[in-house]
Amino acid sequence: MEIERKFTVRSIPGNLSQYPHHLIEQGYLNTNPVVRVRREDDTYYLTYKGKGLMAREEYNLPLNEEAYRHLIQKADGNIIGKRRYLIPLEPYTIELDVFLEPFTPLVIAEVEFPTEEEANAFIPPDWFLEDVTCNPAYHNSTLSSIPENELKEALKKYEERQKTTVEEI
Repeated sequence: MEIERKFTVRSIPGNLSQYPHHLIEQGYLNTNPVVRVRREDDTYYLTYKGKGLMAREEYNLPLNEEAYRHLIQKADGNIIGKRRYLIPLEPYTIELDVFLEPFTPLVIAEVEFPTEEEANAFIPPDWFLEDVTCNPAYHNSTLSSIPENELKEALKKYEERQKTTVEEI
């Protein structure tokens, strides 16, 4: 079971280089249910995710590089690249995803929890902005399915929404 909350960010911490990070590439073979292939540095996975927004079933199966390279070519839509920084926030870890082109300037912070109660009780740090856990537009599977000719407009809406939310505060 995966239990996580997602947030946009007000600002990116200036000291990112001090945190461990992973280079991630992923593609979606299906979005309902979610079937994803992912390369995280030199490790490869096939992932199944059930329905849900904050809590849902998730199963990861190991792949070898050859299987990953074969399957990523079959992915529908956009291949997503991002650099994931692992920032401690005891007792949790913030996974700060800084998306690469063509998804720049998108930045999403995710925090995983052992229980839904802990997820609901979580108080985000000041540099988090909007809780987008229940907004499917911020799911990677949704981002992967945005047609290339609509991607710039979608990212522009993200920037405008972030700017408006900052101004409201």
